Amino acid sequence: MDALAAAVVAEFPTLEPGYLNTATLGVPPRRAVAAMREATDAWEAGRPSSDRYEAAVAAARAAYARITGVPVERVALGGTVAQAVGLIATGLPEGADVVVAEGDFSSLVQPFAGRGGLDLRIVPLEAVAEAVRPGTALVAVSAAQSADGRVADLAAIRAAADAHGARVLLDGTQSVGWLPVDATLYDYLVCHGYKWLLSPHGACFLTVAEGAEETLSPAFAGWYAADDPWASCYGPVPRLAPGARQFDARPAYLSFVGAAASLSLIEEIGVAAIHAHDVALAASLRDGLAGLGHAPIAGESAIVAVPGMPQGAEARLAAAGIRFSARAGNLRFAPHLFTTPADIATALAALS
Repeated sequence: MDALAAAVVAEFPTLEPGYLNTATLGVPPRRAVAAMREATDAWEAGRPSSDRYEAAVAAARAAYARITGVPVERVALGGTVAQAVGLIATGLPEGADVVVAEGDFSSLVQPFAGRGGLDLRIVPLEAVAEAVRPGTALVAVSAAQSADGRVADLAAIRAAADAHGARVLLDGTQSVGWLPVDATLYDYLVCHGYKWLLSPHGACFLTVAEGAEETLSPAFAGWYAADDPWASCYGPVPRLAPGARQFDARPAYLSFVGAAASLSLIEEIGVAAIHAHDVALAASLRDGLAGLGHAPIAGESAIVAVPGMPQGAEARLAAAGIRFSARAGNLRFAPHLFTTPADIATALAALS
């Protein structure tokens, strides 16, 4: 039994068959549930432990840094994607040219639209790289699209940004955990961990490349962004932390207790192994759907989207115990490390 299969047996013993909905919400491993339950029980008993919470925060930050290939001092903590993106949007100069993909997730796009005073250009995903031009300040794109799973041409986008001096913000919420992502290639990488990293809501990460700190405003810093947080609880913070930690939002402790445990599992199995597993099952599902006369969106993505499914398909899938989602007119399936070939076969049988 390989490491992935052994982990599934040990960490997801009560998971019911048919869960193909990680793009909506990841399933926590047993170790994460146990860690959160223990922390909650201690809190209920009046024995909350700040030291334990802080240890979990540090472990989660370090694990995320290793998973995305950056030094730990490049990782800031957040609560939501929109909050982290808003920090970046606020730092842009008036009239800055910003390129985003059409139909990308609102948490990535709305902070730029809501800020106002920017030249926000919305282009098809396939045209993002060619839309970068002299004077473009920022390209903001999801590595994998939430609505249909398409993976952006990240190499072309990075090359175009380099050619014109633009910065790149990557949203890894629908990719980090199954798609190998090197955060050192981007000025900013934001990722909420509650999907493919199997973590609770509230555990969100932002990597900030060296030199990109100057683009972000310290106006959002609180006591936790201090070099010595517990000595900086009152009045102006005497000194912000070095590196990306100066942009930390106060972490939701219980969320990071769970995230530290979940990320340890991702590391043990390895993103490369998870990628091979997830993409192979997604390819099998696409092939099966095509064989049934459907037309899934092509690509090597762990997210499988099928536009225009016939009436009654959702009811048949639900009756078969398949958990999936409907997004932007597509049926969306998202196999992850705990998905089995039997789950794919059940979904296809329900649609045949």
